[in-house]
Amino acid sequence: MFGRKKKDDLEDYALDPEDQALEDAELLAIIDAQLDTEPDDGAATEVGRPQGPWDSEDAPEDDVQRIDLGGLLVPVPEGTEVRVDVSPEGEVVAATLVQGESTMQVNAFAAPRRSGIWGEVRAEIADALNGGGGSAQEAEGPYGTELHAQVPAEVPGEGVQLTAARFLGVDGPRWFLRALLAGPAASDPAAAAGLEQVLRDVVVVRGNEAMAVRDPLPLRLPSDVTEAAEAAATEQAGLDMPERGPEITETR
Repeated sequence: MFGRKKKDDLEDYALDPEDQALEDAELLAIIDAQLDTEPDDGAATEVGRPQGPWDSEDAPEDDVQRIDLGGLLVPVPEGTEVRVDVSPEGEVVAATLVQGESTMQVNAFAAPRRSGIWGEVRAEIADALNGGGGSAQEAEGPYGTELHAQVPAEVPGEGVQLTAARFLGVDGPRWFLRALLAGPAASDPAAAAGLEQVLRDVVVVRGNEAMAVRDPLPLRLPSDVTEAAEAAATEQAGLDMPERGPEITETR
């Protein structure tokens, strides 16, 4: 689902109440970011990504269809819906992929050149959940160590309930990719398989500019969507122009 809307109409892009609660818990867990302005004085640490997600420098030449969101190139396999998550300020902050009743929210962040941050971030998320009425424990998954969590979520008419979630992390060259699985994919391996494969085909475009560690990579709407929205706005503005009044021609 794409489109540009004013701030009061962002509900189409927002997570549903359960997913929003997951996002809030995660944000609380990683809010204590540190700065890292380390100079470029050597090659990046090799990371274990032989099968993706890919850095833009090592992405394979394949026929996978991907949506260009700037810092992320997100694949769109058959049966998958891609939504963009927009902040109240109108900035694209994440991509959410939907397969049936399962969702996977993907965010990319800047990371140090010579070390990954998933171990550190994972511990912070677990501490926040274990101390905030939820729970989290480490488990091995297709991308290495991940978190299997129970997250407190406000359910309409039922109060606060625990909702299953999985946090996956991948350390790349100067970037960190985090995926949050909710719905059946959080606890059912069969339901998660399709989204896990989508994550393998994601391409991260880090760029060369200096960034603070854990700063989100800049994302944007695809250019064709932006152009369509601008064209629609221009057309609407033309329709709203006041009608020309009677004209008087004077002949001398």
